[in-house]
Amino acid sequence: MKLQQIMSKTRKAVDDYNMINENDVIAVGISGGKDSLALLYSLAGMRRFYPAHYSLIGITCDLGFDNVDFSAIKALCDKLDIEYHIVKSEISDIVFNIRNEENPCSLCAKMRKGAMNNFIKEHNCSKIAYAHHQDDVVETYMMSLIYEGRQNTFSPVTYLDRSDVTVIRPFIYMKEADIIGFVHTENLPVLKSPCPVDGYTKRQYAKDLIRSINDEAPGVRERIFTAICNSDIKGWRKPQ
Repeated sequence: MKLQQIMSKTRKAVDDYNMINENDVIAVGISGGKDSLALLYSLAGMRRFYPAHYSLIGITCDLGFDNVDFSAIKALCDKLDIEYHIVKSEISDIVFNIRNEENPCSLCAKMRKGAMNNFIKEHNCSKIAYAHHQDDVVETYMMSLIYEGRQNTFSPVTYLDRSDVTVIRPFIYMKEADIIGFVHTENLPVLKSPCPVDGYTKRQYAKDLIRSINDEAPGVRERIFTAICNSDIKGWRKPQ
C-alpha cells in the first residue's frame, strides 16, 4: 500500500469521527512498532493538505528494558520535521520484578498511558493519537466476548475526563496486512519488542482464533468490524 492510500484511509477515519480540529497539538504515541511508525508517517503527510491546521509531537514511553535504541525513530522524526520526546520509566521492573505479574499486559498498558498522559498535559497537547487498527478493533471485541461476556471494544475517539486528554485512533479503517506492506515499502525503522511476553498474550490468542475462523469463513474480520460500526457500542455511532 502506498502513502497516498494510507493517508486516504486515515483521513476518512479523521473526518468520520471529527478527530482533528483547528490548531490541535497532537502527540503521537510511538512504541517503535510498525503500526505507530506508519501512523506517524501518515499524519505527517496529511499536514500538507488537511483543512484544519495541526502540529505533531512524537512521544515514546521507554519501559526500562535494557539495550533499546530509539535513535532510528529520532532520525525518522527529524526527517518528518516532528519534535520527538522519550519518557523514561521503570515500568518493566515494576511489572516483571517488583509485582511479578502473571498477566502483565493490563498493568503495563495502564502505567504506560498514565506516564504519557502526564507528559502531554505538561506539553499542552490537546490530543494523543494511537495506532490501533481494524484488526485491533475486532480482536478487542473478541477478547471482551470471551473473557468478559459483553460486546465492547475501544472507541475511535475517547475523552479521558480524569486527565483531560482526548485519545484519537485514526487507523481504525486500516488493515494490519496493509500496514505491514507499507512499512516494508518505506523501509521504516521498526523496533523488535523487548517484552518477554510478546506473542504469548490474550490478544495473541484472539488474533489466532480470528485467523482460524477466517480460514473457514473468509471475510469474517470485515463482517465483525462492520457489525461494530453499525452497533450501539459507545463511541462508534458517527457524529451527525
